[in-house]
Amino acid sequence: MVASVAIDLALDRLFTYEVPAELAEKLRIGQLLRVPFGHREARGFVLGIRGAEPANQDGAGFALKPILGIEDEAPFFSKPVLELVKWISQYTCSPIETCLKCAVPGAVLKPNARPKERLFVEPKSRLSGGAESLTQYQRELYDNLVRVGGGWMQQVCREFKTTPATLRALAAKGAVEVSQKVQRRDPLAGRNVLPTKPLALNDMQRAALETITSADADAAPSRPVLLHGVTGSGKTEIYLQAIASELEAGRGAIVLVPEIALTPQTVRRFAGRFGGKVAVLHSALSDGERYDEWHRIRTGEARVVVGPRSAVFAPVRDLGLIVVDEEHDPSYKQDETPRYHARDVAVMRGHFEGCKVVLGSATPSLETWLNAKRGKYALASVPARVADRPMPAVHLVDLDEERAGYGAPPIYSRFLLDAIADRLRKGEQTILFLNRRGYSRTLECRECGHVVECPDCSVPYTYHLADKCLRCHVCGGWRMEPRTCPQCGARDFAYAGIGTQRAESALRKCFSHARIIRMDADSTSRKNTHDDLLSAFRAGKADVLLGTQMIAKGLDFPNVTLVGVLNADTSLNMPDFRAAERTFQLVAQVSGRAGRAEKPGEVYVQTFSPGEPAVKAAAEGDYAGFAAQELKDREAGFYPPYCRLATLLFRSKDEAAARAWAEMYAASLKTAKGLKVSDATPAALERAEGWFRYQVLLRAATAREIGAAYRWISRERPAPKDVRIAFDMDAQSMV
Repeated sequence: MVASVAIDLALDRLFTYEVPAELAEKLRIGQLLRVPFGHREARGFVLGIRGAEPANQDGAGFALKPILGIEDEAPFFSKPVLELVKWISQYTCSPIETCLKCAVPGAVLKPNARPKERLFVEPKSRLSGGAESLTQYQRELYDNLVRVGGGWMQQVCREFKTTPATLRALAAKGAVEVSQKVQRRDPLAGRNVLPTKPLALNDMQRAALETITSADADAAPSRPVLLHGVTGSGKTEIYLQAIASELEAGRGAIVLVPEIALTPQTVRRFAGRFGGKVAVLHSALSDGERYDEWHRIRTGEARVVVGPRSAVFAPVRDLGLIVVDEEHDPSYKQDETPRYHARDVAVMRGHFEGCKVVLGSATPSLETWLNAKRGKYALASVPARVADRPMPAVHLVDLDEERAGYGAPPIYSRFLLDAIADRLRKGEQTILFLNRRGYSRTLECRECGHVVECPDCSVPYTYHLADKCLRCHVCGGWRMEPRTCPQCGARDFAYAGIGTQRAESALRKCFSHARIIRMDADSTSRKNTHDDLLSAFRAGKADVLLGTQMIAKGLDFPNVTLVGVLNADTSLNMPDFRAAERTFQLVAQVSGRAGRAEKPGEVYVQTFSPGEPAVKAAAEGDYAGFAAQELKDREAGFYPPYCRLATLLFRSKDEAAARAWAEMYAASLKTAKGLKVSDATPAALERAEGWFRYQVLLRAATAREIGAAYRWISRERPAPKDVRIAFDMDAQSMV
């Protein structure tokens, strides 16, 4: 018997090993093995098992090496997940080994990964030596341990002000038992989770739930369902009740959320409904927490998994439902190999598992919307808010008109400042959105106009007020704020553009008594900071929440009645055919945070382009109208969703080499039938971390045509070591 094994190196090929007789009965597809590889020992996953074959089948004249051992007898991959990983490898043109690794948390695959064991002190129901054998202090300690049911030794020592020696003395007298036990590293430990019961659904919600649950689980896989509900329409309650239906049938569920910032709030809602059946998976967990949560899912102890994109691979037993909340969000796209899109992977996992898939959004991606319009996906619409609450009133503020009054575009228009002051008087809360962190976008010399740029990236440094330094948001490099201009020696600098730090500083000057929380990548770098900041805001400990896109969707705060979008043009000015779609989604989503309870909401959108169709449509809440026009434009230009698009990014420390290889690939690919290939051009971000970047765009009617062309060119003309090529199927960004 021989086994095909994917080694833990990105070689994009399988290796054949002999299966020793003592392992033949134990070997299973998906197991993790130890195998010899060259002069070292490697680990790899079993992808195939077949009968014996000639000794030189795997090469010319040498015998197959035997498997050394099985790391874990329980397979890491079920058959459907293994099929899914193979599909990702084929679709994204990525090495199978890399795809396997991305489907299992690194913390689980570490050689020394194991459950955490600690000493547990458990009181015995009867004292074997009798009560008279204990001192008065020992008797009091024993009674306390009986009262609380025992506990971890460290915790018991702290709570009852005792020592391990005293507890061991109790054990010697037969009063307690001290033993090693596995302690779960619980990411929800110390978090306040209140039990909840299902809410009554309105007619529209019931119809949507019926669309999701009506498919017969024993029949052929049902179509994915697009749950298109306006912000505040109660989509989460529909998810909860759909999952409850699956749990009653003995099946599990996965819920994907786009941002780690949304995970704690979502987990709390799901844990409140389903208790200990809920597990959470995301990169902000410690290695121990990820290890324990993954194994709880694998053993079937946890039946509902919540997390961002990587949770789509969670080893849920008898999977019945996958929910992709805010399915339009670009953060579902992986930005490193394999460059998969979690929404599409969820749909394919649903196909392989034979389970239901729900894609939820108030502003669906145009790809998903077109699939629903064509009947490929079922459509469930919830066009009104819960309890018929009105959508917020949206006001467009022309920043060009405001500039005339102030001499320069203000951070806050007079309309928005008046509205914030009104909410502060009423004790209501405000959310302010600005999708740019830092203090100012650039540091510019007033004398010569020189802008201080990162030496390794083709972007200006962003000024950060907190530590008075310049930071590059591409490579992470920094330098102290210069005293004089590097170009002309002048000492007068202008802080151009605004970031969240500058917006916060200006707001504090306007409202010195206001309690403000700033939420961006700089203020949420520590563990649990997302949850702590949002919990404080929910508890009314702040009047204003100011942040980047992590506050733009999915959050539900009953006392928020005002939302301000400080600059709606940030995403509109990106050099990308999706710029209008992203702008519509951001404005509509952040606007939807206002007026979600009894109090009506109001939104002020500050923009230099109030007449732009995407901005106007978002202000009017007209998704269907916007989508119809945008789809018409995409079809005319042969852009997704009417074609498949991929990017080839060429990177090198030598600009000439990057350009030459990009031009050569572009010229060669233009000979491929059915492929529309752009010229090689510098990427929008021309240099990053010292690497020069050139880009080629590929478009075709099908992904198969693009994939075949890329595999052909990469075989025919493999790039040298000093040139790196990144292939991105279904690229979401041109930057």
